[in-house]
Amino acid sequence: MPTWLAAGFWGLIGGAALVLGALIAWFVRVPRDVVATVMAFGSGVLISAVAFDLMQEAADTGGLVPTAVGFLGGALAYVGANALLARRGARHRKRAGEEQPSEQEQAGSGAAIAIGALLDGIPESVVLGLSLLGGAAVNPSVLAAIFISNVPEGLSSVAGMKNNGRSARYVFGVWGGIAVASGFAALVGYLALGDARPGTISLITAVAAGAILTMISDTMIPEAFERTRTWTGVIATVGFLLAFTIHEVSG
Repeated sequence: MPTWLAAGFWGLIGGAALVLGALIAWFVRVPRDVVATVMAFGSGVLISAVAFDLMQEAADTGGLVPTAVGFLGGALAYVGANALLARRGARHRKRAGEEQPSEQEQAGSGAAIAIGALLDGIPESVVLGLSLLGGAAVNPSVLAAIFISNVPEGLSSVAGMKNNGRSARYVFGVWGGIAVASGFAALVGYLALGDARPGTISLITAVAAGAILTMISDTMIPEAFERTRTWTGVIATVGFLLAFTIHEVSG
């Protein structure tokens, strides 16, 4: 398989985890405590990937300064975009209860939730594409982190959508579209940056890392903490340890 096609394929696989979570939430009534537990676990997995795969790789490739600039820039960019979407009704897009507004309560909230979900997934997909530069195989720890964390994201978000009367056509149209967009983002990331200088790749990897860590802090951990409370840190630590183990074994 050509490497550019592999980049799109692995991005699609990562995005497909959202659809898997959506299917589970639509057909099975998953208790919110279970969703929150998996969300905390996925947060730990992603934090490990940010620390040991993305940031370390960015610093090794381009140095500390581009990495620091990109990391902070990614965090600020995510916060700004998330704030705009929150005003349109996407603040609680990862909540499994009735916090999400219905279309009747806030017009345009459905589109905002869809765009917000896309905002959460694109940095992860770009990173997958970047991991294949130079003919390398996909980074297994990053792929595992994205897949494991995307399942509870799909679970929680779709449970909330269903509770607020979103139709199956809307729900699976959104998540199916995001899965395809994730594959496309990974492909574009690979093609657009194939000849880029190490400093540029370092900067973009760090931007994605900053956006991912901010997303975890703003949306995943708060949802998890509402239910798991004092166990949130322990569960996240187990997820972190799993991802770190995959990183060590695959490295």
